[in-house]
Formats: sequence, structure tokens, C-alpha cells
Amino acid sequence: MKTYDVVVIGSGPGGYVAAIRCAQLGLKTAIIEKYTTLGGTCLNVGCIPSKALLDSSHHYHDALNHFEKHGIEVKGLKVNFEQMIARKNEVVAQTSGGINFLMDKNKVDMFQGVGSFKDTTHIDIAKAEGESETIEAKHTIIATGSKPTSLPFIEIDKKRVITSTEALSLKEVPKHLIVIGGGVIGLELGSVYKRLGSDVSVIEFMPKIIPTMDVMLAKELQKALKKQGIKFYTGHKVTSVKTSSKEVVIIADDKKGNPVEFKGDYCLVSVGRKPFTDGLAVENAGVEINERGQVKTNEYLQTTSNNIYAIGDVITGAMLAHKAEEEGTLVAEIIAGQKPHINYNLIPGVVYTWPEVAAVGKTEEQLKEAGIDFKAGSFPMRALGRARASMDIEGQVKVLTDAKTDEILGVHMIGARAADMIAEAVVAMEFRASSEDVARISHAHPTFTEAIKEACLAVDGRSIHS
Repeated sequence: MKTYDVVVIGSGPGGYVAAIRCAQLGLKTAIIEKYTTLGGTCLNVGCIPSKALLDSSHHYHDALNHFEKHGIEVKGLKVNFEQMIARKNEVVAQTSGGINFLMDKNKVDMFQGVGSFKDTTHIDIAKAEGESETIEAKHTIIATGSKPTSLPFIEIDKKRVITSTEALSLKEVPKHLIVIGGGVIGLELGSVYKRLGSDVSVIEFMPKIIPTMDVMLAKELQKALKKQGIKFYTGHKVTSVKTSSKEVVIIADDKKGNPVEFKGDYCLVSVGRKPFTDGLAVENAGVEINERGQVKTNEYLQTTSNNIYAIGDVITGAMLAHKAEEEGTLVAEIIAGQKPHINYNLIPGVVYTWPEVAAVGKTEEQLKEAGIDFKAGSFPMRALGRARASMDIEGQVKVLTDAKTDEILGVHMIGARAADMIAEAVVAMEFRASSEDVARISHAHPTFTEAIKEACLAVDGRSIHS
């Protein structure tokens, strides 16, 4: 029987990063993945393929709507959707292949099959061809991720009623895509198909889209996406989803309780994700699951069996690839006897629409609820020379600071390249910078990041360019 210091179950961003870090620290490591490709949801049917389609559709949208203004004339412009999907698949294959290379480079043993606990130190691996193998692990890291969830009365047929997985590999551009859920996944995929010519309707139960983010971001993003032609129905409760061979009919109660009918050829259900622990047989190892289906962990991400850890989407917290990566590194270093830490308040959230949305730290609503006295400074993107040069003038940056100490408590931005710019805010907050600190830093001109400097200046009412 093969014996390892650490066995990781699941090869998503959390799992493969944990395996690499364990190997770097001199621990004999193995990783178990049930699918034929490594990378989990993020690399195969999540972050990477969705960004590939977002970028491709963005190029088309720009060519269709903005090139002429730039002095670029294009005739006969059309979408080759089959090629767009093929390119997306190439990106996924290259990225997943890169993970295989990293496993080999770091001498991590790979097992394909479904891993399940025999007891606290033995893991059975059921392979596709019906064979099985048992390996021994001093420590195990559960990194099995999550899967799309639905509403109890909705049947996901994967033909007309689909999840994000199917939305990434459609054979045609929908005529009318109805999106149930105004969160990150629904808005990103809705944006892809709107740019490619679909009518897109977003039905959201809450009174605003991206409901967990700052209200300014929700308002600005909805305004921007409405300009692009996406229709929004917030405060609507879906009560019925019926399908035929060519149509989906959805009934939703509006804010006053009146039923509203929606008809489309595809319905994307994006109401969230749930932890995936199917087949793990955690009960054999004494690992407890909470009422939400999450693996119970302590502050060190240990489960109720102290030699077994869990990370990523399968535990509590935001379901983000970069959060899982940080947890994978943390657990590897804990097992190796180090004392790492994660500041969960400083894990950024991003929406890859255009304009992009990004945020870190506390929202205005959270600060008010906690009774924290704060100041706010905002700066509009349209006041930036770089934004006007590229015709990306939508959005703004908002900085929230402690009213007494000026420490930055939250940064919320919507605009071009916000996904990349948010890192500056994370660095500043990690070192507990004040808005004055960031305002004093020289920012290259002309750049989008000047909006962060200006928003910090605006905290004290001394923005230069607005």
C-alpha cells in the first residue's frame, strides 16, 4: 500500500495549490481527481472558460460598436460561434495541461478516480474501469469544491433549462436567454450572449443585483448593463419553469405579487452553488457536515478529525478560486509546522462584466450596521484622461475610511480593468494604509489606477480632477 504525508482529494485551484505547496515543503504528496482533467470547476467549467468567452465576445462587441469611432472600418463582421467555443476549449486544455506539468515538476503522484474515506487514514480510490486502490494518508485535505444549485421546482434538463456548465458549450447563440439570478455567474454569462446578439432578461429575487456587494456597485452595474440592452426584473420571485422542445416559459411574481410571464429559448439557472461531498463517505472518518452541506472546520481548517482538513467551496465562506488557493497554502504550511494566516476581510470579489466590478473590505451598509464612523471619497472614471482615450468612461471608485484614523476600510470600484486594479487596494489594506498614504503615492499618468488616488484624495474633499 502506498503511503503519503498528505493526500489531496480534488484538483481545483485549492486542491492543486495545496498539493504543490505540500510538495515544496518536503511532504510526500498525492492528489486524487475523479475527472480525466485536472483543475476542477474553475479551470474546466468556470473561471477560465467563462473569461475566454467574455474576452471573445468583448472583442466582437467593440468591433461592432466602437471601432468606427476609433477610425477602424470593418465590413462583413459576423460571429463564428463554433470557432469561439473551440478557442475557449483550447484555452481550457492548455491551462489544464499546465496543471499536469506542475504536478510532475513537483513530484506529486496523481490518481484518477473517486476518493472516499475508509477510515481516518485510508482512502479508497474507485477507478473508471471498475478497479479500486487504497492508499494511506497521514493527513488528508478535502478540496472537492461545489456544484450549481437550483430551486426545488426547477428541473435542469441541460437542454433548454441549463446551468453555467452547459451555458459554456451551447451549439447556438440563444434568441432569448432568461437568467434566473442576478449574481456574478448570471451577469457574466448574460453579458456574453447579449454581446453576441441574444435578448437577455435577468430575474432576481432580491431588490438589487450582485446583492452581497456595495449598493453603489449594484446601481452602477445595472445602469451600464441596461445601456447594453440587458433587461432586469429585480424583486421578482420565480414560481414556475416549464419547457417544451423549443421554448421555456417562466412565471415570476413581481414586487406586488402579480404574476409575470417570460418566454425564451434558453433559461440559465444561476441561483448559487452548493458544497460537493457526494461519494466521500466522510462519516467513515468522523468528519462532520453542517446543515448547509459544508464540511465543519475550525480556525486552522481542521475538520472534526484533526488529521483531515478541508478548503475552498466545500467549507464556509465565499466560493472564490483565490480564496481556495490561499486556504490550500495555509493548510499545507500548518501541516508542515508553520504559522500562516489569512485575512478573510481582504479577499477581493470581482465581476468580469464590462465595466468590471471589484471590491475588498467592508461595504457602506456593513459599516453602518456595525456603527463604525466612516468617511467616503469617490471619483468618476469619466474624469480620467486614460478612460476617455479608450472610451471606457463608465463607473467610479469609492474609498471608505475610518473617520478617526483614516485607515482604509473598504474599496469598491466599477470600470475598465477594475479586476486588476483592486490588487492595489488589497496591498494597501494588508499594510493598514490610510487614504492619505495612497493619495501620496505617485500614480503613472495616464492610467486607470489614478482613480484610486483621486478617490483617496476625495475622502478629505481634495480630489484634483473632479
